[in-house]
Amino acid sequence: MRILRYLLLLLAAATPAFAQTDLGKIEAHPALWTVHGKAGTAYLFGSIHILPPNIAWHSAKLDAAMAEADTFVFEVPQDDSGKAEAQAFMAKHGTLPSGTTLPSLLTPEARADYDAALTAVHLPPNALDDKRPWLAAIVIEVAMMMREGYSPDSGIDREILGYATAHGKSLRYFETITQQMGMLAPPDTDLEVKEFSVDLKSLRKEPATLGALVDAWSHADTRQIDKLMNSDLSKEPGAKKLLLDDRNKAWVTKLDAMLAEKHTYFITVGAAHLAGPGGVPARLRKAGFQVEGP
Repeated sequence: MRILRYLLLLLAAATPAFAQTDLGKIEAHPALWTVHGKAGTAYLFGSIHILPPNIAWHSAKLDAAMAEADTFVFEVPQDDSGKAEAQAFMAKHGTLPSGTTLPSLLTPEARADYDAALTAVHLPPNALDDKRPWLAAIVIEVAMMMREGYSPDSGIDREILGYATAHGKSLRYFETITQQMGMLAPPDTDLEVKEFSVDLKSLRKEPATLGALVDAWSHADTRQIDKLMNSDLSKEPGAKKLLLDDRNKAWVTKLDAMLAEKHTYFITVGAAHLAGPGGVPARLRKAGFQVEGP
């Protein structure tokens, strides 16, 4: 679920501005794929949705691909309409019924983890009382990542969208906000609470996990990205099918149609979707497309 939550930080989270520091720039060399279709060409670029501000990831090759593209494709809309849709979804699906509080749904052990998480990120004890577990998880993770120096404002998606908008590029999307956020708000309340309790246990490891992911992405180490993100999901086959496999398959179908058009696309999606044998590049190769890249 964190794969989606990192993306939704861009839309759903009200985050304070990140204070720039004197940290030295760290050069990153992330992977870039080129796909040749019947009439069109697509560049595939894996995004880390939340980054420290000192990661320098541009290169001459990457910038040339962005300049060449006439159409930019993202997972979901990230403009004002996307933010409004996210806020509307949260208002409708992010609040507990009147008279129910989040702490009251937790076991004593999970409640202790919850209280510790709120203390760690400096949130008041009752700050999330009326929030459903899925939304509370987003708020806590935002606060924790901000404390670790990460910022949605430094996310790849946001910067590339700014470039595309500034240069008058056409925009397309694979999914809607409602489709994505619906994956975070399961209809089974008991399952939602259990997932939240598990998340609370692993929050302390979150900065290290994200740090390892950023390092693998920076070195175009798609095997490590697959191991960090996709292999863990293999332990939960239902979640892996929902969050990765089904979506990757649907995106390849859409790309098949897009590449029959005479356009050059720059496609930015979460890095986990491009790594491993089930990733979009591998699926495109199996479908007969010429794919250049790692």
